[in-house]
Amino acid sequence: MFTEERFNIILQELSKKGIVSVTDLVKILDASESTIRRDLNSLDKKGLLKKIHGGAIELGESTSKHDYKVDIRQSLNVDEKYETAKYAASLIEDGDVIYIDAGTTTELLIDFIKAENIIVVTNGIVHAKKLLKKGFRTFILGGEVKASTEAIIGSNTVEELKKYNFSKGFFGVNGISNKNGYTTPDVNEAMVKAQAMKMCKQSFVLADASKLEKVSFATFGAIIDATLITTKIDDNNISYDTNVIEVVKKWLIQ
Repeated sequence: MFTEERFNIILQELSKKGIVSVTDLVKILDASESTIRRDLNSLDKKGLLKKIHGGAIELGESTSKHDYKVDIRQSLNVDEKYETAKYAASLIEDGDVIYIDAGTTTELLIDFIKAENIIVVTNGIVHAKKLLKKGFRTFILGGEVKASTEAIIGSNTVEELKKYNFSKGFFGVNGISNKNGYTTPDVNEAMVKAQAMKMCKQSFVLADASKLEKVSFATFGAIIDATLITTKIDDNNISYDTNVIEVVKKWLIQ
């Protein structure tokens, strides 16, 4: 396939979905990963898309504003999610009762949990399966299943959360700012996150750098309501009015 043909197909996919991953484009175009990355770099330089880690988005689009499907989100910012999840899991102690919010970074967290005798409540379908495989006592919330994020949401979910008390909670997010706090595109999902956060003694928001200084539609918590765990804040002008753990710096110190 000629280069221009690949360019056209990439731009058509972006027009339909708003975001594309390198992994999906490799399958669609039957091309190597290195070829796709070169194509995305070329299109970015031409000003036809915005390249992000693991794929690309349409110009003017932001990953904070949309609930992209799980398989797409899993392929974005993989290294940052891995490090953030690994550190967050180290905060879980034997005997903790924890809440794990639906999301791709929070799902990764489960792989690194070493604590024993913990109880976990989650609104993530995939999360519940992984937790059970690891032998943890697991509760899954009831309610409507949202197809794009595979999260359980709705008023029934909010009411059910009021029964629990958590020592720690781990949350995904789409946007973070001092003014707007922690935000997500879906109001119903925001309601669940907000209620779960209220039931936690300690709350942790896991976010890669692409979420920083972004604002999505619905706020589920003020910036001070949780400790922010991210990889590294490269911009010296960015600071948050809460406890921030920069994982890269933390590992270097240790």
